[in-house]
Amino acid sequence: MNIKSLIKVGYIAKTHGLKGEVTAMMDSDIDLADHSVVMIELNGSFVPYSIEAISGQALKPFIKLQSVDTLEEASALKGGSLYISKEERAKLTRGEFYDDEVVDFKAIDANHGELGKVKEVQSHGPNRLILILHGSKEILVPVNGPFIKSINKSKKTIQLELPDGYLEV
Repeated sequence: MNIKSLIKVGYIAKTHGLKGEVTAMMDSDIDLADHSVVMIELNGSFVPYSIEAISGQALKPFIKLQSVDTLEEASALKGGSLYISKEERAKLTRGEFYDDEVVDFKAIDANHGELGKVKEVQSHGPNRLILILHGSKEILVPVNGPFIKSINKSKKTIQLELPDGYLEV
């Protein structure tokens, strides 16, 4: 399986109980209960595991994986990163996007033209910021603000309308 077709959603923190359950620490708000298979990265390889049961909190669930039935088998998974297929993510409504979807999109401002490409989307608490490489400068644009006018996933562009002086800050 190709790493580009997967998204990291958390990692196995520790074992839970004696019958092969593990405790996961989730990085995102993706609910594993909506998925039947998870990929675990172990020693550079991705190993698929079917999910038998999930309990506990959404950000710190207890997971029972198929064919993991002992404490020793669960211990071998400790520290492994959890991935799901990008295709299995829930479809978003118009105007919404997953952070990894807009990487390498062209950012185009209504007044300044093409600014550059999106390098990443950063999360700072409840705030998400799009990081755009503009020459040798980095520009941060809030996702939850009036600056983003449209996102065209097929053309891989983000239309912005930045206020006067924003690029000089």
